[in-house]
Amino acid sequence: MKSTRPFILKLVYVPILIILLMFSLIGILISMNVTLDSRSIQRTIGELNTEELFVHFLQFENHYFYPESKNPLLTTSNLSTLAIQLATSVKPTDARTFLGNELPGLRLYDTEIAVAGEGTNLSNIPYESPPPTEILLQERKVVEEELKGRTTGDSDDEQITNPEEKTVFIYQSHSWESFLPLLEGAEQPNEAISSDERVNVIGLGSRLAENLIKKGIGVEQDKTNMTQELQQKGWKSTKAYTVSGTIVDQAATATKGEYVYYIDIHRDSARKNITTKTINGETYARLYFVVGKENENYLENLDFAKTLHQKLEKKYPGISRGVFLKSKSEGNGVYNQDVSNKAMLIEIGGVDNNLDELERTVDVFADILAEYHWENHEAKEVNGQ
Repeated sequence: MKSTRPFILKLVYVPILIILLMFSLIGILISMNVTLDSRSIQRTIGELNTEELFVHFLQFENHYFYPESKNPLLTTSNLSTLAIQLATSVKPTDARTFLGNELPGLRLYDTEIAVAGEGTNLSNIPYESPPPTEILLQERKVVEEELKGRTTGDSDDEQITNPEEKTVFIYQSHSWESFLPLLEGAEQPNEAISSDERVNVIGLGSRLAENLIKKGIGVEQDKTNMTQELQQKGWKSTKAYTVSGTIVDQAATATKGEYVYYIDIHRDSARKNITTKTINGETYARLYFVVGKENENYLENLDFAKTLHQKLEKKYPGISRGVFLKSKSEGNGVYNQDVSNKAMLIEIGGVDNNLDELERTVDVFADILAEYHWENHEAKEVNGQ
C-alpha cells in the first residue's frame, strides 16, 4: 500500500508556497512604487476600441464571418501594453506617462482628448494656469478705438423681453480673462487681464445672453467681479471655482433646479494660430469644451458637449477645437458640473483674438445651443412631458 504522506505534504506546502509567492510579488510592487488604482484601470479601458472588442468576442462564436486574420485586438503586443498600463499607469506610446510623476508641473498637460477637433493633438492641448493675484490686480487701459461703433442690447431699437422661465445660467469663474488687442500695451498672455466688462469674458457672456433671449430662451447672467471677490476673501486665483461654485449653488437653490444649462465662459491662453479659424472668408475665434471627470455623472455632460461639438462642426467646420476631459490632478476636476447634466465649461478664443472674431463665434454658439434646446423642447412636447 502506497504511503499518503507525500500527497498530504503537497496539500500543505503548495498553498503555503502560493501565499509566500503572492506576498513576495506584492512586496516587489510596493518597493517599485507601482500602483494599480481605479483611475489607471478606467483610463486604460476608456482607450480600448470597443468596436474591436465586440468583434473579437463575436469571433469566438462565428468564425465564418470573422476570419482569424481580422483579430488585431488581443495580439501579444496589445496584451503586454494593456498589462503595463494597468500595473504601472504608464502608456508606452505616450511619453508623458513615463515622466508625469517625476517632473513637477507635467501633470498640467495630462488632459484627455475626448473628441479631437481640427489640428488638436498632444502638442497643443489646453492647460489651466491662472495668473498670480498680483498680476490680476494690475489694471490696464482699454483700447477705446476697438469699441467704437458697437452697441449693446440695451441700446437696440428692438426691445427684447427676457422670458420669465429661465433655463440658462451664465457665469464666468475667471471673469478677469480678457484679450490683448483690446488692452493698451498688453503683449504677453498673462497681461490679458481686465475687470472692464466690455473687454473681458463677462462681455462675451452678455452677448450670448442677449442672443439667446432674442431666440425666446430665458437667461440669467451672473457678473461677479471674481478678482474683487478673491481679494476680499484673501484667496489666490486658484480658488476661483470655490467662489463660482457658491454662486452656482445659490442660483440652483433659489430657482429650485429650474435652470437646465449652466455655462461657464472662459478664454484660452493659446496664441492666434491655434485659436483662430477662417470660414467662408471670415475669421472666427475657435472654442472648445472642458468636462470635469470628478463628477460621478460626468458622462452625461460629456455626451452633451460632444453633441454641441458635432453640431458646430457640421455648420462651421474647424470652429471647435474639441472636447477635453480633466481630472482633479489637472485642474478643478468638477467645474460646478455636478449641478446639471447639461453644465458646460466653454473656452472661447484665445488671448490674441479680436472682438469681431469673438462675437462671431458667440453668435454661432448661441444659434447652435438654441437649435439644440428647441429640438429637445419639441421632442418632450411630442412625448407628452
